[in-house]
Amino acid sequence: MPTNVDEKIGKLRPAQRRNVEARAAELIAEEMTLRELRHARKLTQVRMARTLGITQDSVSRLEKRSDLLLSTLRRTVDAMGGKLSLVAEFPDRPPVVLSGIAGDAPERMTVRKGSQLRLPGPMSRSR
Repeated sequence: MPTNVDEKIGKLRPAQRRNVEARAAELIAEEMTLRELRHARKLTQVRMARTLGITQDSVSRLEKRSDLLLSTLRRTVDAMGGKLSLVAEFPDRPPVVLSGIAGDAPERMTVRKGSQLRLPGPMSRSR
């Protein structure tokens, strides 16, 4: 007769069971949908809606979307009390945290007085 996971976990010593449950919680926490994250933070759609200045229905629709603007995602995570970080992963180097995206403050640049700062694109600005 097949054995299920609950039976296996039930046969573990209490310390082993706690370790398994803690690791399972870590793995589950590594990837969540916005809805799951909101639930984990013990927030309601109504409370999120008030914080974001939108309707509860809009929060529901936002949680179901698979393609969001980064600025929308950042505001949503901020409303939950968190901070959004974007990480680029490559096979040949360590992960890189991206900055200056979707309202994230880019690293400050020092510009000497009297020099010009050229921005990419059709417009340039001097400082």
